[in-house]
Amino acid sequence: MIEVRNVTSGYGQSDVLRSVSLEIEPTEIVSIIGANGAGKSTLVNTISGVTKCRSGSIFFQKRDITNMRPEKIVSLGIIQVPEGRQVIAPLTVQENLLLGAYSRYRSMGKNGRQKIFDVVYGMFPILQERRRQLAGTLSGGEQQMLAVARALMGQPKLLLCDEPSLGLAPLVIEAIVDVLRNLNQNGLPMMLVEENALVALNLANRAYVMEVGSVVLEGKASDLLHNDMVRKIYIGESRTNATPINPLVVP
Repeated sequence: MIEVRNVTSGYGQSDVLRSVSLEIEPTEIVSIIGANGAGKSTLVNTISGVTKCRSGSIFFQKRDITNMRPEKIVSLGIIQVPEGRQVIAPLTVQENLLLGAYSRYRSMGKNGRQKIFDVVYGMFPILQERRRQLAGTLSGGEQQMLAVARALMGQPKLLLCDEPSLGLAPLVIEAIVDVLRNLNQNGLPMMLVEENALVALNLANRAYVMEVGSVVLEGKASDLLHNDMVRKIYIGESRTNATPINPLVVP
C-alpha cells in the first residue's frame, strides 16, 4: 500500500532521517518504535508532506507522492493523528470534527457527513455528549479521542498515528487501543508511532525499530516483543528475567 524507499529528510542543515525504507501492506498495523529523538515523528511528517523529502521516494498505492503538498496527500486518503492531539481549543468538539472532513466536505453532502458523525460518535460516545463543548476544556484522554475521531472524519485509506498513548492513563490507553484495533479489523491499515513499545508491539502485525534516524531492526511484532535487545532497551527488562506485565503500560 505504501512504500518508503531510502528516504532522507530533516530540518535546516541537519538530516534527521537517513535512508529509511519501510512498507505497509493493506490491512496491516505497522508500528515504529524508538526513543525520543529517533526520527519517528519526522518520518510521519515526511510521509504527510509536512517535512520535505531530501532524497529517496514515497509511493502510495503505486503512485509517487514524494513531496506532494500535504492537502493533496490528505485528499488521497493518508491522514495523520498528530502528536500532542493538536485539537483547536477555541472550537467545539463538533466544529473540530467538521474540520476533519474539510477535504471531502462538499462531495460527502449533508447526509454523508451525518453518516460519518454517526459512526464516529458510535465509537466515542463521550464526544457526542460533549459535542458543543470547547475542545480546549476536554481532558487529555478526551482530546486524544477527538484527534482520532477528527482524522476518521476524512475517511482515511491509511491512518498515521503519532504517539496516541502519550501522557494518558492506562484505562484511556486501553480505550484508544481498542478503537484502533477495531478499525484495523474492519480493513483500515495504519502506521503507529510509539515510544510505548508494549502498546506498539501488542497492537501491530509488524514493527520497525529506529535509532538516530535509521531503521536498525524490523520483523513481526510478536518476535520483536520477545527480542532481548528490544525488551532491555525499550521495555526495561530482558526475556530471561521477565515478569508478567500489563501489555498497555511500560513498566
